[in-house]
Amino acid sequence: MSADDARRWLEASPYARMLGVEPLAIAPTRARLRLPFRAGNSNPGGVLHGGVAASLVALAGQAVARATLGPEAAPFHTWGLEVAYLAAAREQAVEVEAARLREGKELVFVDVAMRSEDGKPIAQGLVAARARFGAPAPTPPAAAGDDGSADPGPMGPHIEKIPFMARLGIRIEHMAGGRSRIVLPWREEHADAPGAGVAEGAVLALLDTTGAMAAWAVTGPGPYKASTPALQAQIVAPPPAEALVAHGRCVHRDGGAFWSDVEVCGAESRRVCARGTVLYRILP
Repeated sequence: MSADDARRWLEASPYARMLGVEPLAIAPTRARLRLPFRAGNSNPGGVLHGGVAASLVALAGQAVARATLGPEAAPFHTWGLEVAYLAAAREQAVEVEAARLREGKELVFVDVAMRSEDGKPIAQGLVAARARFGAPAPTPPAAAGDDGSADPGPMGPHIEKIPFMARLGIRIEHMAGGRSRIVLPWREEHADAPGAGVAEGAVLALLDTTGAMAAWAVTGPGPYKASTPALQAQIVAPPPAEALVAHGRCVHRDGGAFWSDVEVCGAESRRVCARGTVLYRILP
C-alpha cells in the first residue's frame, strides 16, 4: 500500500529520526505526525526552532504526497512551501496534521497545521510536492554566490552554539553588511533517506537561519526581540549528498520588518538546490 511505503520512508529517514518525529497516522488524504520536546530542537529558552517547524511541514506534506501517488511515482521533492509562524512552542511537544487539498498527475497540494500539545496553533503551512516518475534530476542553475567576505561578526560564534544550530553543525562564515553565508556540513544524519542527499527539512532550517542572520547583519546585536513570521521556499532540485552553503541578502527593511532572499547550493557542485525568502522581525 502507498501509505505503508510513505510510513516506511518516514521511519527510515535519518533526518526525521534525528529530530524524533513520530508518525501517528499516514493515509493518501491525511497524515498526523508528533514531535516530542527535545532541547536539541530548540532555540534558547526551549522554544522550538523555526527550521524544525518548517521541517515538520515538509515531512508531513511529503508523506501525504507519497501516500497519494505511490512509490512508482518516485523520486519526490517539494516544489514549493510556505510557512506562517503563529506562536512559539516552548518546552512542549507539537503535533502536525496534514490534509490533501488537491491531487494532480505529478503534483499534490497539502495544507499543514501545527499545534502544541495543549492545542495552541503554532504554524500553518502549504506544500506543493512533486513526483518525478523516474525522471533524472535536473541540472540546477549555478549559484550566484557572494564576494567571499569572511566576517562572522560579534553574533556568529554565539549563534553556532544555539542547541539546534550546534546539533546540525552549522558554521557561520559571514554575517555583516546585510549579508550572511552559512555552511551546513554533510552528515549521514542529515540525509532524507539512507544513501540519499540532504533532507529538505535540513535545507529549510539552513534557509531560515541564513535569512534571519542577514537581517541581524543589518542591525547588529542589541536588546531586541526577534522571530520569523513567515518563510517561502522552493526546492529547485533534490538536494545533493554534500555540504551545503547558503547565501543570504537583506533586500528590504521597513522598521522592524526585514525581507531576506536566500540561495542554497552544494558546497562542491555550486549548483542551487533551494531558494526562498525569509520574513523576519527584530523589535526593541
